[in-house]
Amino acid sequence: MAGANNVSEDDIVSGINVTPLVDITLVLLIVFMVTAKLITQQGIPMDLPKAASAGATQTMLTVSVDAEGHLSTNGRAIAGDEELRREATKAIRENPELRTVVQASGSARHGIVLHVVDELRESGITKIAFAADPAARTAKKEPSEVIQP
Repeated sequence: MAGANNVSEDDIVSGINVTPLVDITLVLLIVFMVTAKLITQQGIPMDLPKAASAGATQTMLTVSVDAEGHLSTNGRAIAGDEELRREATKAIRENPELRTVVQASGSARHGIVLHVVDELRESGITKIAFAADPAARTAKKEPSEVIQP
């Protein structure tokens, strides 16, 4: 018999059905695409500085608080809250991308520093950083030595 198959029902099927393999591969591809999108959306939003070589350098307003609570902006002494607000408002009006650095003495009262930050925020400044000097790593202090009454 020409054209007749000589395969009986008891023979082993040696062909591979690739349809389930393709289905599984496509499902895995979809799962990886969805999870990759979720992973990239969970990043922490950061306000990264721009490179100085890319354009103009960033304008900064420096507010300093000494041990007695006296204030100065960009190295110039100021009288009080009104003058601080006036300087901050003028600086933010000139440059909306203004960055502000608060330099407070280690001996300055915490309440005064927080008051300065509040005044800056009320003036419209949102980008505020705190300046610090690197600490020496020579010896660890006990907690009782760090906190002074």
